[in-house]
This record gives sequence, C-alpha cells and structure tokens, in this order.
Amino acid sequence: MSAYIRSPLVRSLYWKALETRRDVDTTLWYVCDLTRFPEHLQSLFVQSHKDDETVAFLQHCDEKSDWIMTQLSHVFFKMVLSMFMTNTSINGLIGRGSMFVFSSVQFHKLMHIPSDWKTGKLLDLGAGDGMVTKCMDCHFDEVFATEMSSPMRWRLEKQGYKLLGIDEWSDGSKLYDVVSCLNLLDRCDKPLSLLQDIKKSLVPETGRLIVAMVIPFKPYVEFESKTHRPTEYLPIQGKTWEEQVQSLVDNVFQPAGFKLLSFTRLPYLCEGDLYEPYYVLDDAVFVLQPVISCEDEHSQLCIPTV
Repeated sequence: MSAYIRSPLVRSLYWKALETRRDVDTTLWYVCDLTRFPEHLQSLFVQSHKDDETVAFLQHCDEKSDWIMTQLSHVFFKMVLSMFMTNTSINGLIGRGSMFVFSSVQFHKLMHIPSDWKTGKLLDLGAGDGMVTKCMDCHFDEVFATEMSSPMRWRLEKQGYKLLGIDEWSDGSKLYDVVSCLNLLDRCDKPLSLLQDIKKSLVPETGRLIVAMVIPFKPYVEFESKTHRPTEYLPIQGKTWEEQVQSLVDNVFQPAGFKLLSFTRLPYLCEGDLYEPYYVLDDAVFVLQPVISCEDEHSQLCIPTV
C-alpha cells in the first residue's frame, strides 16, 4: 500500500502507525576503546551507562513523537518561522527539541561528588531551554546562565535562572565555582577566546569547567554568522572518537591552561519529531581544572620551581 502513497508526510504517518523505532543497541553509546589512550588518560575515563533518567527521557520522546497533531503543527511552524529565525529560536518558541546530555547520577559520577554536595555559583553557558541545567542546579546557591536565543532566554527566566549578557559574565565581577560549556565550543565563533574567558572567570584552583563536545568535530556557528564558520579554529585531529578526544586534551585544553580530571562518553540526545522519536550524536564530556600560571590574572605571585 505504501508504494502508492505519494505524499512523504502521509507515507511517514502510515509507517509510523505500523512500526515502532527499530531496535538500537544503546550500549554502543557508551563504548570507549581504552587501549587507544595512553595510561594517564585511561585512568581518568569514567564508564557511563544508560540509567533511569536516560530511559525516562527516551520514553518521553517516544510518547511526544506520537502526538500527531502537535508534531504536524511543529512542522508547519518550523516551515514558516525558518525564513527569519534560527532553529534554536524556533525550538524555544514552540517548545520542542529539548536536549539530554547527562543525568544527575552521571553528573555526580563524572564530578566525583556525593549527591548532597553543595557549593556557590554555577554558570551554564549557552544553556538552551535549561533542561540540562536542571541536572546540576540543586548543587549551587546561585545559578547563572547565558543564551543567544531570545525565546530560550525567556524559558530560562521562567525557571528562575539569573541571565547574564554575552559579554557580562566574563567582565570580572563574578567568579564561578563551576562553569558548564555543553556542546558550545563547536557552535561559537571564537572557542579559544571563550576558553580563556572561562579560565579567568573560575575560582582559582577549586573551580571546575565541564565541557561537552560532539565527535566527530564539525564546527557550525548558528548565530551572527553569514558563513557559519568560526573565526577561531580548534586544532582537533584524528578520525575516531578516541583520537579526537586525545587531540582535544593535547591540542586544545592543555594549551589553554586546563588540566583534565575526568572524561566519559555519552549520547547527546535531542527530542525528535514526526519522523523520529529522538536524535542522537556522540558526545565526549570532560571535567577540567584551571592551571595556575604566570599569565593567570588571579595569580598574584608565580615562583618558578627549580
């Protein structure tokens, strides 16, 4: 029958009524070949697994994908709004496309913290709709966020997060205990400058940076760019997940003045649409510590060791 259905949309609805999403081996989302890393990196890898929060997100995606009328309205609005809005802003406006980077349990494990750990300030850069921020916010007295998209900023404000301007967060007026930069380095115009601003904005020694990066690395600047190419290039080399992770550590994080404390492999999940319940990319998630150096603004005195 489907061979005689000419409309792609109707054909999709037909198959959706007959089939569920094909079986996916989700264990592969978390696999890392440690033999490809030197010993000092092997010891820092944290093995993650699909947990209850991940399963709940996937189930919600399945259910939401079956809301046919809602999904049809999303298709219509996206078609109209895409003429003058970015995809991120469209998603913020119509309330779709929430992301899942890590669960609260995965966050605890990666940070090596107990569930009742508490500290001062969190800054979530490019926080989107705040769904990922929720996994971390209970551990902080104050939660700050930045976001380029106006509809997403509205959603963040609605959840009570303190919004800062794109240039305001790094003006030196605040130091943060943790800065999260989740899937942003490959989406911003000047990732190297961003890392330097983050380093200057972290509490010295005890401050932590959490970075998530989609691998394979494919930079794309969504906002305020005609070419969608960054003006600063990240020198990431290699073809496999493991090779690009090591290149990130050796060629990006260390030269920027950060020490790797732990890392893991996780799926970067996004709510789907009429055609797929969810979409998934491979993420590498790192916890980094700023290294005090002679060039560090926060270092009052630097005495070289003999």
